[in-house]
Amino acid sequence: MSEKQTTATMIARSLIDHGVDTMFGIPGAHMYDFNDALYQYRHALRFIHTRHEQGAGYMAYGYAKSTGKVGAYTVVPGPGVLNAGAALCTAYGANAPVLCVTGNIMADLIGKGRGQLHELPDQLATLRGLTKGAERINHPSEVSAVMARAFTNMRSGRQGPVAVEAPWDVFGIRAVPGALVVGQAEPPPVADPDALAAAVALIARAKNPLIMVGGGAVHAGAAIAALSRLLQAPVTAHRSGKGIIADDDPYALSMVAAYEYWKNTDLLIGIGSRLELQHMRWRWLPPGLKTIRIDIDPTEMVRLPPHVGVVADALTGTRALVDALDGVSAFANRREEFLAIKARAKVAISGLQPQMAYLEAIRDVLPRDGFFVEEVSQMGFTARLGFPVYAPRQYVTCGYQDNLGFGYNTALGVKVANPDKAVVSISGDGGFLFGLQEMATAVHHRINVVAIVFNNNAFGNVRRDQQQNYQGRYIGADLTNPDFLRLGESFGLASFRATTANECTRVLAEALALDVPCLIEVPVETGSETSPWPFIHPARPD
Repeated sequence: MSEKQTTATMIARSLIDHGVDTMFGIPGAHMYDFNDALYQYRHALRFIHTRHEQGAGYMAYGYAKSTGKVGAYTVVPGPGVLNAGAALCTAYGANAPVLCVTGNIMADLIGKGRGQLHELPDQLATLRGLTKGAERINHPSEVSAVMARAFTNMRSGRQGPVAVEAPWDVFGIRAVPGALVVGQAEPPPVADPDALAAAVALIARAKNPLIMVGGGAVHAGAAIAALSRLLQAPVTAHRSGKGIIADDDPYALSMVAAYEYWKNTDLLIGIGSRLELQHMRWRWLPPGLKTIRIDIDPTEMVRLPPHVGVVADALTGTRALVDALDGVSAFANRREEFLAIKARAKVAISGLQPQMAYLEAIRDVLPRDGFFVEEVSQMGFTARLGFPVYAPRQYVTCGYQDNLGFGYNTALGVKVANPDKAVVSISGDGGFLFGLQEMATAVHHRINVVAIVFNNNAFGNVRRDQQQNYQGRYIGADLTNPDFLRLGESFGLASFRATTANECTRVLAEALALDVPCLIEVPVETGSETSPWPFIHPARPD
């Protein structure tokens, strides 16, 4: 007879069988048996302990977003789950495969309202409201099936976070383990030939098609490039789709360049994208515009109905469309036209200062295959339209949640997943202080991220809005900050200050060469940043 194992041990084994090699988190009383199981399997399942549960969740998010693999974290129930809730929101909004493993109170007290340590009225319902799905393991005999369902759910269709909990006393129950089932992603739907034929008919009549890509298309770059060349159609993205077509490709248009082209667009082809840029940022449609959508999520065809909807994975759907276009008359080469649009856009955004000067300085030093993690800040907003990216996943964003303070902690997860690549995080002073305690995590685990903090002593966007829309009635906008140089040094980071873009270039090069956790402060005069919002929400043309 096989030796009995605990529920916690079976969960750890299932994680390994599902390809998880790293867990972020913080130990706690409800999770001690699971923490001990992680120790037992420490050679196969690295445990990186953080200084706050939100840091653990964001690191798992960064791990997942930069690799496409599962990012996993563990926290105590109740306040631990709630502290990490913002990261689950981000993972849900950005379609990242993140797994939360947590506990609950003693099994016989769940739902009784007795006030046991870390009790929530209905934790499972709370988790289900933040994820694709959440389940409870009530007995070790359920581990295999629950874990397999969680991984299948997480990886199937539109990916997203899931959660698994077990009551405090269930983690330690022993049983004969049996075989552990590995959950597999469900096969994607096959593109409907009739839908493809309808798409070809629309394309044949189009004069100025535009391809919009999102996070659902990160694995489909080659097929999208082939479609772009075939149709002589430019490709644009907002955040998660940046780098699917390299920004130095003649057919890749930034959102600013694409907006100029948008004015004459007659066919929009959305691939793995919610089409947020066109329908929520630009907020108007050219007369007679037709829309084709390729998306694995069938509900997208209801949320924003296209003229033709192809329910399919971005890669197989785009390939099928390219194949269906065989025999369609060739489109005239427009390479030079697109290069001219790109050049005009570059001139237009060059006025976004000092942001563009610093972003260009970073791009000059960051290796082509390095990772850039944005933040909700003046630099981050400008980066969405002005920072060149050359491959998918290298620009890590927070999706539509726009969680202030996500950036630095997420960057740590990116670096853990990509230890041999350069990782640069940009933050404003406001956002950075949301998660500064994780500098201790970076030093302890030797996570060599370079964090650049642009310090304008304000929640810059709030301050600008209060100045422009509320006649300068400032409330909660101005900040009193620590000395960031001394702060970084106190945590053990190599710390620098750069006061110009040229200094930033030199200092960043030095920091990357050190290959240790680093902090660079860049002081910026309060209110001096040119607003990027006229480019992000451009005015409708007359």
